Amino acid sequence: MSDGFRDREKSFEAKWAHDEELRFKVMARRNKLLGLWAAELMGLNGAAADAYARTVIQADFQEAGDDDVLRKVKGDFEREAVSQSAAAIRARMEELLSVAAGQVMKEVK
Repeated sequence: MSDGFRDREKSFEAKWAHDEELRFKVMARRNKLLGLWAAELMGLNGAAADAYARTVIQADFQEAGDDDVLRKVKGDFEREAVSQSAAAIRARMEELLSVAAGQVMKEVK
C-alpha cells in the first residue's frame, strides 16, 4: 500500500470520525432543546427543567432513530395532561434540529 493511499485513508477516517462527533453533538443539543421545551409545557423550570432535559438526552440511547425520544416525551406529556400530538412533537424535533445544528456549528468554528 502506498503512503499516499494510507494518508488518504487516514484523512477519510478522521473526517468520518469528526462528522460523527458533530452529528452526536447536534442530536444531543436537539434533544436538550426538546427537553427544555417539553419541560416548559409541563410547568417545570430552573433545575427541574434542566434535569428533565437530561432525561430526554438519555432516552436517545435506548435505540437508533428518534422513536425513543418521541415515546418518552409523548408519554410524559400524557402523564402530565399536556395536549401535544406525536406529529406536533416530531415537527418540533425537526425545527429544533436546525436550531441545534446552527448552535453547534457556531461553537466549533
